[in-house]
Amino acid sequence: MKSPADPLSDVLASLNVRAGSLSGLEAWGSWALRFAVHEHIKIGAVLDGSCWLGADGAAPVRLEAGDCFLLAVRESFTVSGDLDTPYRSAEEIYQASDSRIVRLGQTRGTADQERTLIVGGSVDFLDATVALLLGGLPPMVAIRAGTAQAKAIQPLLAVFLDEVSAARPGSSVMSERLTEILFIQALRAVVAGADTPDGTALPGWLGALGDPRIGRALLLMHQQAGRPWTVATLGAQVGMSRASFAARFKELVGLPPLDYLQRWRILAAGRELRRSERTVASVAAAWGYSSESAFSTAFKRITGLSPAPYRSAPLAEVTARLHGWPAAPFRLLAALDERASSPDA
Repeated sequence: MKSPADPLSDVLASLNVRAGSLSGLEAWGSWALRFAVHEHIKIGAVLDGSCWLGADGAAPVRLEAGDCFLLAVRESFTVSGDLDTPYRSAEEIYQASDSRIVRLGQTRGTADQERTLIVGGSVDFLDATVALLLGGLPPMVAIRAGTAQAKAIQPLLAVFLDEVSAARPGSSVMSERLTEILFIQALRAVVAGADTPDGTALPGWLGALGDPRIGRALLLMHQQAGRPWTVATLGAQVGMSRASFAARFKELVGLPPLDYLQRWRILAAGRELRRSERTVASVAAAWGYSSESAFSTAFKRITGLSPAPYRSAPLAEVTARLHGWPAAPFRLLAALDERASSPDA
């Protein structure tokens, strides 16, 4: 039996992502590294010891063994054993290493030197729906060891270390899968209200998932995306008046309810056009449009292209033309393309 859709699963399934290989950092004594910004999300876990992690110039946050983290930095991030050591270029050190575990300091520290071991990976986004997901992500999220999300990851940490310690058959695929699991758990933690540096609630779509009523409305909109929803019927489904629902939804998500629904329909329909041979008319009907003409008009308004040219346009052009979503903090890997009734109230 097919599982019902939920918004996070729906969007994750729609994203064309590429998970990078895992790597490790093992350090003793005094050390500090600065990483330049990269066009991906960085995720990782502290397996042993502790460190300070800072993002985009904000005050560093202390991480202990068992803590995990997600970085969506716009500028740079730092990781260090203390706050007094000058930062060194991480890129130079990593490029000079011939091992998947980069080692700093003596191979064995003295009694007063703490050993820190960190394992991390990255996720690159290859399609246009990335803006929907990333719009509300803070530069850094800490997933504390005592939380349910971190506890779900912790049994895998020994596997993480094993994978970066030695080359084995299938290691690249295993690394990708482990990175994807860590990424999904990190997003779950974000929705559940994980530790952000400034302690504020997340804006945008991800933060809205944690609101009992608006999160329920988003769930309904994804489970029954082709239904002719109105603001009033959505509000009634979650026990709110039309006016209060519309105001609360826009406050949290950043778009009016039916604007969000229409944009999600169009992005999902666009994915089907690019990945299948279905006709424009059949895709339009599947996503709640009574005519191909109405679908084409809405499609061009949101994507900047009519359905037929959208199907074959280069990814960079598709991404550049999108209208109505928050700007994504990462550029997409434009050289890589995807492989593989009326919405009005």
